[in-house]
Amino acid sequence: MWETGVSRGGNGSAGRAGGRGPAVVAGAPAVPAQACDLVTVPARQGLEAVDILRLRDDVGPVLHDGACDTLGFLVPAGTADGWDVPGSACTQTSGRGIALGALCGEGEGAPLEPPVTGTGWLVPPEGAGAAATDPAVLRAALGEAARTIEAVDRCQ
Repeated sequence: MWETGVSRGGNGSAGRAGGRGPAVVAGAPAVPAQACDLVTVPARQGLEAVDILRLRDDVGPVLHDGACDTLGFLVPAGTADGWDVPGSACTQTSGRGIALGALCGEGEGAPLEPPVTGTGWLVPPEGAGAAATDPAVLRAALGEAARTIEAVDRCQ
């Protein structure tokens, strides 16, 4: 079942630069942080892409910023090295704040806090269809989303 709203981290302690390490789900065994990169896109295009990816069960965890201007898709580490999609950016996160066990559904307990201060989950790890969004699938969904937005704007 998909989350219809967003969840916010409780104390904002996860994901700060120079933070204290990965967030850990209560009761979950300690596991090393998963290295992920973060693709950020404008919210309108990102929301369209999330809908496309949800239809195909291919969406990983997705963040939104506090002002709801951008969405951030967690993608596998190394994606930033070759990311070249216009209108988006891909940043290396070095796995800060993301516990591999939580993303893979290991251990039960409290929801995982967002790994970046000032963000909330649009698609939390426990509601995602994958541990991270496949970059090729995301690229295609962002392209489809851009074409959809362009078509809608032409009709107005």
